[in-house]
Amino acid sequence: MTWQTELDELRRREAFVEQMGGPDKVKRQHDGGRLTVRERIDAMLDDGSFHELGKVAGMAQYDGRNDLESFMASNFVFGRGRVNGRQVVVGGDDFTVRGGSADATIKEKHIMCEQMAHDLRLPLIRIVEGSGGGGSVKTIETTGRANVPGVKGWEWVVRNLGTVPRVALGLGSVAGLGAAHLTAAHYSVMVKEMSALFVAGPPVVKRLGQDLTKQELGGWKIQLRSGAVDEAVDTEEEAFEHARRFLSYLPQNVYELPARLDPTDDPDRRDPALMDAVPRDIRKVYKMRPIVESVVDTGSFFEMGKLYGRSVITGFARVDGWPVAVMASDPFHFGGGWTADACRKVERFVDTAQTFHLPMIYLVDCPGFLIGLESEKAGTIKEGARAMAAIWQSTIPWCSILVRNVFGVAGAAHQNGSRFNMRYAWPSGRWGSLPLEGGIEAAYSADIAAAPDPKAKLAEIEDRLGKLRSPFRSAETFWVEEIIDPRDTRKMLVDFANTAAPLRETGPYLHAMRG
Repeated sequence: MTWQTELDELRRREAFVEQMGGPDKVKRQHDGGRLTVRERIDAMLDDGSFHELGKVAGMAQYDGRNDLESFMASNFVFGRGRVNGRQVVVGGDDFTVRGGSADATIKEKHIMCEQMAHDLRLPLIRIVEGSGGGGSVKTIETTGRANVPGVKGWEWVVRNLGTVPRVALGLGSVAGLGAAHLTAAHYSVMVKEMSALFVAGPPVVKRLGQDLTKQELGGWKIQLRSGAVDEAVDTEEEAFEHARRFLSYLPQNVYELPARLDPTDDPDRRDPALMDAVPRDIRKVYKMRPIVESVVDTGSFFEMGKLYGRSVITGFARVDGWPVAVMASDPFHFGGGWTADACRKVERFVDTAQTFHLPMIYLVDCPGFLIGLESEKAGTIKEGARAMAAIWQSTIPWCSILVRNVFGVAGAAHQNGSRFNMRYAWPSGRWGSLPLEGGIEAAYSADIAAAPDPKAKLAEIEDRLGKLRSPFRSAETFWVEEIIDPRDTRKMLVDFANTAAPLRETGPYLHAMRG
């Protein structure tokens, strides 16, 4: 006597599961240019590393003799695997089975996926398509009742945001609870022209008189600019590669430190282009991204949220092999001034860096908060206060490079003013409570009006104040600690990264991420 009969039954049930929603539904998925959830998991993970849990969970049909007639798999697949040799948890929606809706899901699988990531302290990758196990109108008919809304197990999502890296990939139309899972992540990705994200899709919104396509309502251009999603790529394969690269900068969990890679770039490398990267004419803008690329390890800068809060650039990089967080002003957008969106972006990014113990490098060219009626309507100062709170609550090592403008309250937020920070200024640095330009005529209106030649008097005042504003005057009084040759910036950052490395502390952050 053996247990071969039972093992044969197990293989039979597994064969049912691997058919997913059936050949027609799988073909429809492929015809739409999309992989199935099992193909996605295989593509995301290292070859052969996936170990699935609950594979044969689903809905069974039995005959009169209680023998299995048919079986429909649950539309959520999850388990453990490896990404670049590091263990992770991965869970994905099977759109071929009832469009990933609640009708065919087993909620306990979603919950255990989150629990497993939390309790094993492993990064979590959620592959989302459909409602992510959320509601469906047909659920009322299949259950025979209407449920009072609740999201059982969401507490594990919240806990994971403060414990392990959480990556979400939206690889189709995502709505309702699926949309919440996609946005509640440290890093989220959509696929251009294929993915869409919304609270409710076009058929529901049409009842409001808004007749929109999926892309018009929640396509990547909408959601990246809204800040709901961090990145959009051309293919699913690119989405998987972006997820792998994002995770490469982070530790497995908050109880570990981000790993250093063997340095491959010269720590003393000097870039002559930095000498004239910032124009002398303050009315001229310049490109900040080449400066960032120049001072970090070559090819290591990984930008996130490029289309949201565009006056601030955010991303991860490596300096002498050490992973770091990088913020930089972008003078091409509002002169680098902080908008309400930029403030929210800063708050979230600083919280991410703090959560996962990444030292911060900030290349500063900030003329202050954006001013004007639209800025006031957006509550910019309120959002700015939240961003400042995130900075002042942070305890990560911090290094600021004052590249050009540092003005006003937003300019003051270039570092945590309550802690020691490394700070270096370029000779192009300009700072103060507010820019002189535009304020001189108001402040010295009487002197200018009384002068025989008002234009000459204005020029004289501008010249005098310009000399007083010299960064060397600030250095004399120790208001700025060190002025450096821009070409030495990388050398200073390498010193910062190596000095900061032993100071990094493990453990959870009091102000954990909220999504």
